[in-house]
Amino acid sequence: MPVSRSYRFWSSVPFVGSGRHPVSTSWRDSRGGDGVGQGKDAVASVGCPWGPCSRVFVVSGPSGAGKTSLCSEVLRRLSWIRISVSHTTRPPRPGEQDGKDYHFVDRRAFERMIEQGLFLEWAEVHGYLYGSSVKNIPEGPNHGAILFEVDCKGAMQIRARIPEAVLIFVLTPNPRDLIERIRKRGDVSKGDLEVRLRTARQEIQSLGSFDYLVINDTFEDAADRLCAILVSETCRKDAVPSDWLARWASEFDSLLTEGA
Repeated sequence: MPVSRSYRFWSSVPFVGSGRHPVSTSWRDSRGGDGVGQGKDAVASVGCPWGPCSRVFVVSGPSGAGKTSLCSEVLRRLSWIRISVSHTTRPPRPGEQDGKDYHFVDRRAFERMIEQGLFLEWAEVHGYLYGSSVKNIPEGPNHGAILFEVDCKGAMQIRARIPEAVLIFVLTPNPRDLIERIRKRGDVSKGDLEVRLRTARQEIQSLGSFDYLVINDTFEDAADRLCAILVSETCRKDAVPSDWLARWASEFDSLLTEGA
């Protein structure tokens, strides 16, 4: 039966326990009440009280899942995070700007950058090369928060170089939605669609290596979840600079001495 085949496939994917954090189910019990969406303005205003947050975030997922749109929304809402602009040999889509959406280069230039070791990660996806510059590798304890939007191979390369990176997987609520979203792009041939779907099947198998799962059912809800993950990660104990804690303790001791 179709249901049992689906069950066997999804049950084979190690959703929980293989990453540093449990993978979020991203579902709500109800549509009313005090939902995450009602607090998005408050979430957007939240920053790190100790200054730049030293966190590396990686958003990935299959083509058509909506990760690019979600990352753009994150940048609109969260002023304290910046994004790594990737290089690609893919031609610009309508509305895309060089240097903002991607650094558009020809294949020869990209291959020269590979030879010179100028990429933190790179991969060939659907016939085009994509890569993140090594210039975006964070340096120092207070480098600030940076967001990478890459394919799953790139995410694994970043994890290998930066083990503490937080990996977030974006997926549609069901396979049919993914297929329809790819088709609606208008620039995908039947053969290209088949390649993308086979690639998506492989990418979903890597889900167990990610820390979080965001289901992109409705755009606003998915953006709420993604922002909530980013904000919560800045509050982890290991995200707090040791010098900030030292200053806090020193000031506390001074106040005790003064009899405050």
